[in-house]
Amino acid sequence: MEHRIIRKVSLPSDAERVMEVFAAGKAIMVKSGNLNQWINGYPSLEVVQSDMEKGGGYVVEDNGQIVAYFAFLSSPELTYSKIYEGEWIDDTLPYHVIHRIASFPDVHGIFQSIMEFCFERESNIRIDTHCDNHIMQHNILKYGFQYCGIILLANGDERLAYQKINCRIPPP
Repeated sequence: MEHRIIRKVSLPSDAERVMEVFAAGKAIMVKSGNLNQWINGYPSLEVVQSDMEKGGGYVVEDNGQIVAYFAFLSSPELTYSKIYEGEWIDDTLPYHVIHRIASFPDVHGIFQSIMEFCFERESNIRIDTHCDNHIMQHNILKYGFQYCGIILLANGDERLAYQKINCRIPPP
């Protein structure tokens, strides 16, 4: 039986495996026709270090082996301050963002595991992806996110932006 845990990333001990996860994620993107999303050395160990410094760099382990990486960061997200050709479901509440989801191709259920982990901690989540990343778009919509519009990265690149708000029932 597989034992899956999600934990904060620990550099430098996790560094080599996280970079292997990113390489696998890039290969999946290229194979599916997404040639322009993670290029020019992105994401790098410096990006992972930044995620860690913000308290949001995570790895997914199956049976003690790192099989995936993602960032789960609290708001505000500078690139989400303006949205084009649409609007956020709610633009007043605090939120978290999920970035840089990557895994090995032979590992299944990663997206669902990450979403369950994140929604246990935050009810208002935003996520974005490249217009050529059809795999991620499919997963985002399948999990119930709503397409909200286009955001621009710091370098001016466009990303499709989504948001999902789960209602939380307050304790009695």
